[in-house]
Formats: sequence, C-alpha cells, structure tokens
Amino acid sequence: MSGLCEGRVVVVTGAGRGIGREHAIEFARQGAKVVVNDLGTGPQGGGRSGDPAHAVVAEIRDLGGEAVANCDDVADWDGAGRLVKTAVSAFGGLDVLVNNAGFLRDRMIVSMTEQEWDDVVRVHLKGHFLPLRHAAAYWREQAKAGRPVDARVVNTSSGAGLLGSVGQVNYAAAKAGIVALTHTAATELGRYGVTVNAIAPSARTRMTEQVFSAMMAPPESGFDIMDPANIAPLVVWLGSAESAGVTGRVFEVEGGMISIATGWHHGPGVDKGGRWHVEEIGEAVAKLLTDAPIPDPVYGTAAQG
Repeated sequence: MSGLCEGRVVVVTGAGRGIGREHAIEFARQGAKVVVNDLGTGPQGGGRSGDPAHAVVAEIRDLGGEAVANCDDVADWDGAGRLVKTAVSAFGGLDVLVNNAGFLRDRMIVSMTEQEWDDVVRVHLKGHFLPLRHAAAYWREQAKAGRPVDARVVNTSSGAGLLGSVGQVNYAAAKAGIVALTHTAATELGRYGVTVNAIAPSARTRMTEQVFSAMMAPPESGFDIMDPANIAPLVVWLGSAESAGVTGRVFEVEGGMISIATGWHHGPGVDKGGRWHVEEIGEAVAKLLTDAPIPDPVYGTAAQG
C-alpha cells in the first residue's frame, strides 16, 4: 500500500471502533504502519477485551497493510509508555500520535458523582497527556541525538469542549482541557520538529448514538453526514509530512464540512488607570458586554436546538 503517509509509523488510541477505527484504516490505506490501541471497554468504560484492536489489525492486514495491536490503558503511566515502545519495537520509530480514546458518563451537575467526574476526566484528559508525554520524550531524544524529526500529534476535542454541553459537564471540561493541552504542546514541541493540532469531530459513534440517537441515525439514501469515515481524511492529512506548517489549531469536522474553530481572544477592555470602586463595576461591565461578541450557545440549550 502507498499514499500520503507512506512509511510513517502511526499510533491511534481508541482505534477498535468508530472514529478511531476509521483513522487506523485510512492511515494504512495511505501507506502508514499502524499501532491499533484499544482497551476494549464497553460504552460506559467497563470491561476489557483485546478483540476490537485485533479485529482492526486483521482488517488492515487483509488490505495489504502493516499493523499491530496494543491493548494498554492510555490513562496509565506505564501503559502509555508501553504504547510508544510498541511502535518503536514493531516498526522502528514513531511519527504520528492520534489521541482518540474516550467514553461518556453523562449526568447533570446536580446528580454527577465524584467517580463519574474522575473517570471521564481521566480517560479523556489524562489519556491524552500520557501518550503525548511519552511520545514527546521519544521525539526530544531523537532530536537531541541529531536525528531528523517530522512528527505529528492529533488530539480529539469536541464541540462540547468548545461551547459546553448540557448534561456533560465532565466530558465538556475534559475536552476543553484538551484544547489548552494542544495549544501549549504545539508551542513547547515545535523546537523538536513536532506539530500538535486537534479536531472537534461530529460523527456516529457509540458515544454520540447514546446522546443524539435521532440525529445520528444513518439516512436511507445519499451522503451519510454522520459516517465516522468522514473524519479520517483530515486526520490522516494532519499526520502527513504535507501538514508541516500547521500547528496549534483546532478543526471542526462534520460530514463534508471542515472549519477552523477560533477560541478565546483578548476582547474589549477598559482601563481606569487606578483601582476600581465596587459601585463603578456594574456600568463598566455593562459597556464591555455591549462591545463584546455574543458567545455561541451551549449545546443542549433551547438556543442551540
């Protein structure tokens, strides 16, 4: 197999099903050697099985590609380290890390348990940081040894992380953290030849089918906007050598639409030149709110629909 990622070594986490599976297969179609990572858990994060990862490896090999399975927990320090070592030992290096693994435990704030918060933040945010931490150490070591590095990281945020989402405060907070992680890592790792970007995809997965079942249902005919395969081309391009000039960006992708998500900016301000009195604040804030753009509504609100 040959293509845009010919010979590149790619790790995709959460690649046993859904969007991650499509990433892994498309990377293979484009000539990459793929480490298919998946813990094999249920939709709520319970259980564990190597079957999904091994099934995707078999699909890739049937297509004539190269792949190996890894079933480590990406939110465990040693497991994430073994994941990176799997790529290096199996294929001689690592060029691309796609952080995709995750699950949902939705609940309104007033009902959410501490465990539900911890579990989701762990798998999404910590599960992004740890593989990135071990991959970054590998790439820094290569750069310091004088070996050329042309590496890519693609993280997975969400519209929930960009705008918030009713009933998903744990997930939204973790996905927002991934955006900040992406921006910071892009700045820190650029000196080593590494770009770091993120996507906020909308597609049919086990997670989205739970929350948006009607919207995610496949059409009877025509273009399937929510097909998870729609997400992979952008991710594979971001993992290629061709994307070298793109870093620190967040891309929203749904169906045939790709857009750049723009985050926080310094907005209108007012400087008194001295300390404010409490009674002056109301008028100042009212003016700032008049001058500032109105934020997009949170997902799940009446305004969002």
